Amino acid sequence: MLETMFSSLTAMLTSPYMMGLMLLAVAIGLVVGVTPGIGGRLSIALAIPFVFGMEMIPGAVFLLTMHAVNGTSGQISSIMFGVPGDGDDAATTIDGYPMAKKGEAGRALGASVTASGVGGIIGAIVFAVMIPVLEPVVMAFSPAEFFLLALLGITFIAFLAGREQIFKGLIVGLFGMMLATVGMDPYTGTPRFAGDFLFLWDGLSLITTVLALFAIPEMIALAVKGGAISTVSAETAKYSYRQLFEGVMEVPRHWWLAIRTSIIGAVVGMIPGLGSSAAAWFCYGHAVQTSKTPERFGKGAVEGVIAPETGSNAREGGALLPTLFFGIPASSGMAVLMGAFLILGIQPGPTMLTERLDLVWTLIWALVVGNLIAVTFLLFIMRWVALLTFVNGAMLVPFIVVMAVVGSYVSEGQWQNLIVLVVLSAIGYGLLRFNWPRAPFVIGIVLGKIAEESLHKALELWGLRFFTRPLSLILIGLIVLTIAYAVYRNVRPPSTRAQETVAP
Repeated sequence: MLETMFSSLTAMLTSPYMMGLMLLAVAIGLVVGVTPGIGGRLSIALAIPFVFGMEMIPGAVFLLTMHAVNGTSGQISSIMFGVPGDGDDAATTIDGYPMAKKGEAGRALGASVTASGVGGIIGAIVFAVMIPVLEPVVMAFSPAEFFLLALLGITFIAFLAGREQIFKGLIVGLFGMMLATVGMDPYTGTPRFAGDFLFLWDGLSLITTVLALFAIPEMIALAVKGGAISTVSAETAKYSYRQLFEGVMEVPRHWWLAIRTSIIGAVVGMIPGLGSSAAAWFCYGHAVQTSKTPERFGKGAVEGVIAPETGSNAREGGALLPTLFFGIPASSGMAVLMGAFLILGIQPGPTMLTERLDLVWTLIWALVVGNLIAVTFLLFIMRWVALLTFVNGAMLVPFIVVMAVVGSYVSEGQWQNLIVLVVLSAIGYGLLRFNWPRAPFVIGIVLGKIAEESLHKALELWGLRFFTRPLSLILIGLIVLTIAYAVYRNVRPPSTRAQETVAP
């Protein structure tokens, strides 16, 4: 195996053709990632005609590299303008955009890009390590565990909302879960809260709801306030490569958090059915939950940038695992990628471990090398990108609003999503104006649908006995402990919390 591993790396690095394809894939992937609404799925679908007829390994490396680096640049618009590209990037917006407002865009971008690269590399390592113990881990999860994992993620609302806003957070989270029920009933197949509007039968567009809750309200607030996104001048911020380097060094400074969230993201990614956005929100919730100063989150905590970025990029390595070895796509993006692999002649299944191990190791190295190339390039250009936070809002707001509107339409090609964008943007601005948390809404709408569908399947398979499955009991214990810890953290005297904050 070691011989195959290193020969695959050598063949990739010494081939001008392969490296040229990877550079092109990185460039396309970064552009796609920074543009709201396009996403990895659409980029792969558009690239399929161009890879048709290519050799198997170069074509697979090109597609995987392009898909893997989407998330590496997606945080740029999230941090700079509060415009998330998708549900993953929304988690980065919670702390990244407040950092930009404080004149720390360079620090946030340096931390996020480095965290993305670290997450992608650790995700590939987890993929490689898990190969020998693959089957029992992936097959241990069923709809029962999906339901309980979704509930575990929803309990993070208690941490994200904070001590003073826990009830507001629960209300907003429940509102998100309520909107997650819009669409076809997974049990009866009948439309719910959708009427004759066919575009709602598949549920609300996640990209549209994320843009409406974060991007448009922030641009309205910026237009009302006037001035630039940053509340300090460029001279006061003294932005330079030094600030960018400070952001880069935040990742090794929080190395244990980066490793934990990378592993969490990779494990969540390898579980089919949890969805692509779950990893980022699980990791963000974990960062808040384990922090000694959770009150800093939502106000510009660099850990709130590192955690979702490592988690969402590590997810790609984990998601590739069941896609290749079982033919079970772990996400919608991986489903499109698997279709492209089939066109190239790659047949996913257990034989990948025996007959095509060279291809497997080449794809693992493609994840590592692609992320390194993307990080190097982005760190070079971030010096100028971060300066956009000092540009007058009158010039930025129209451009960003148009970008958000186009992203909402392009994501599904439904003009009716623009109506949903307007309605939810009004709600989002109301939440921002009156200082209600918005992160619980996205958690509710992302995990609410997973929880409902999984609950129906679990009840059909086992009835209420699914609660007594061994893995279910472990997850129930984690849920109870999480809730108990959240209650303890939010009800204990403020003096105790202050002592913890200043404790070494």
